[in-house]
Amino acid sequence: MDTESYISEFLLHLGKERNYSERTVEGYELSLRQFIEFLRTEFPEGISDPKNIDIIVLQAFIAGLMSGGYSVHSVHTKVSALRSFFKFLFSRGAVDVNPARLLRLPRLPKKLPSFLDFAQINGALELPDTSKPAGMRDRAIMELLYATGMRRNELVNLNLEDIDLKNGQVKVFGKGSKERIVPFGSAARAALEEYLSVARPKMVKSSDERALFVSKYGKRLSPLSVNNIVRKYLSQVTDGKRSPHTLRHTFATHLLEMGADISSVKELLGHSSIGTTQIYTHTTIEFLRDVYRRAHPKSKDEE
Repeated sequence: MDTESYISEFLLHLGKERNYSERTVEGYELSLRQFIEFLRTEFPEGISDPKNIDIIVLQAFIAGLMSGGYSVHSVHTKVSALRSFFKFLFSRGAVDVNPARLLRLPRLPKKLPSFLDFAQINGALELPDTSKPAGMRDRAIMELLYATGMRRNELVNLNLEDIDLKNGQVKVFGKGSKERIVPFGSAARAALEEYLSVARPKMVKSSDERALFVSKYGKRLSPLSVNNIVRKYLSQVTDGKRSPHTLRHTFATHLLEMGADISSVKELLGHSSIGTTQIYTHTTIEFLRDVYRRAHPKSKDEE
């Protein structure tokens, strides 16, 4: 069979044997048909036999995509289709070697984290209606997320015994069940004290419930519920990202802006590598440049 015929067989394999969704199969088909069109255009003499397609041909296709204005994300998608296709060909004995295995992908651009400025986060923290139990709980959630930078699932899994109000610290179980102790300040302590003494006793249905944060039904709050709670308040102060992770990004960025050591921020976030934490330095550098431009007498041109 020629290469195009193998594509049809491959797509059937994805749908019937691998149970890929119709949308995913359509995406693979679009990428591979584009590859066939490239072969017809660039190699008019024809490369009908997949055994004649080597790494140089594949790299030429990728280079054409890049020079044609395709985003790096789009190119990654198309390379993924090629890799799966040639892996399929190799398993069927249609090719002696898998040239797509050697493809080197263009590096994806790093997305800078979305975070709130000081005015936005202060505004968001004031929004919960603390005259009601649910509002007290929401305020405690928002304050604790911003004060500790913990992940959503880490917050959801907290139990009563994990909170130490006297010493202002919380025991967090992160990825891989790694435990870390994270301090929090007076604002989070006050919000937690009010929630625990006034709101939570009205919300729980059983004294056996150990979850720190509970729903109106008295059970452990779900990750989706935390998403909804955070989005409810952040949507009133920002048009950007509005997730619990936005508060984590805000926590890390504000610490670094105020002069915290990056190694300390790494430990507080529970990152296994400081390289993960370093992405926040990009945002703080811009902040420091702005401070410099506004504050330093020699930062502006002489008028």
